[in-house]
Amino acid sequence: MDLKRWTHIVAVADRRSFVRAAEQVHLSQPALTRSIQAAEAELGLVLFDRGNQDVVPTPAGEFIVARARQLVFDNRCLERDIALYRSLELGDTAFGVGPFPAATFLAPLLASMRREFPAIHLRVEISNWQLLLARLREEDIEFFVADTRDLPIDSGLEVRPLRHEPGGFYVRAGHALARLRAVTLQQLWTCGVLSVRLPAEVRGVIAQLLGLPSAAELSLALECDDVELLKDIALDCDSVLAAPHAAVAQEVEAGRLRALEVKGLPISASEMGVVTLNGRTPSPMARLLMSRLPAGA
Repeated sequence: MDLKRWTHIVAVADRRSFVRAAEQVHLSQPALTRSIQAAEAELGLVLFDRGNQDVVPTPAGEFIVARARQLVFDNRCLERDIALYRSLELGDTAFGVGPFPAATFLAPLLASMRREFPAIHLRVEISNWQLLLARLREEDIEFFVADTRDLPIDSGLEVRPLRHEPGGFYVRAGHALARLRAVTLQQLWTCGVLSVRLPAEVRGVIAQLLGLPSAAELSLALECDDVELLKDIALDCDSVLAAPHAAVAQEVEAGRLRALEVKGLPISASEMGVVTLNGRTPSPMARLLMSRLPAGA
């Protein structure tokens, strides 16, 4: 039985009159009567006693009306929720970000979303691309943003490039290296370098510049996916921080961190992209979030 007929049954039970119920559901009285008669025929039950005055549900009618009322209510709620979902006022999503995106544009992005859509629930997982890819394939997140240089070639994935985030090496104010016009990579590695997991391409370039036989020989003093933690450590010791410029802009402006000029080092930047499962339709909120990510140059 279609939902309109359940609506008719509830209207007759509520208004106790075919005439008044017909006005409520915008039908003629004969059309509503035929609808109720068809419902009774389909169910094999008499739903209403037609008295001289009020129309009242039979015992079977009381049983049916209670359940029909819930169906009608749930449908109204569903229609409302669909309208809210379409207008981005209801719904939620989960997505992932790598360490560099988390340290650069994530906070302002989430703050703007909270201001505009306070009823939305978001879940963000911050990790390296390997773990985020596993979450994506498990469909635990809808998309993730990370440096995609080491991402495996996979027809099941769709990758949209985002802007490059230039990076460099930084030390605390007062560090011996901060007084030098330029430093060497060897000097940096002697002090100990703090960084997130470096892409294979970057590791290869640095290993070659350091004169190491292979990228496997390159070691970091501390490797961690939390850029904020690495930044705090660099501010409190003589280790050297490798990070995107945007992640340390405030500390550099305040004079707490100093950028180092490194001899012979090519300009480096993270190559971020947004990664989704090919063929999976994103939710409206996921689609909006992805549209607000920093576009590629």
